[in-house]
Amino acid sequence: MMGIQSASEYVDFFINLNMGANVSLLSFVNNEKIVLKQKLEYKNLEKEPIKKGVEILEQLVREINEIGEKAVLEKYQK
Repeated sequence: MMGIQSASEYVDFFINLNMGANVSLLSFVNNEKIVLKQKLEYKNLEKEPIKKGVEILEQLVREINEIGEKAVLEKYQK
C-alpha cells in the first residue's frame, strides 16, 4: 500500500481487488486508514508516505460522504 500516491490509485486498487458488492469503498478506505495509522507506530518505517496515504484516504472519505460512493468511483476510474 505504501506505493499508492493518489486517490485514483486507491480506487483502482479497490476495484482490482474485486471483493464484490459486500465490501463498500467506504469500508475499504476506513480499513486502509486504520492499517496506515497503525503503521505510523512502527519506528523503522518512513512516516511521510504513510501520512500522505492517510491524507488521501481521508479525502476519499470526505468525497464519499459529500457526493456518494458511486460518484467517487466514477470520478477516479481511469
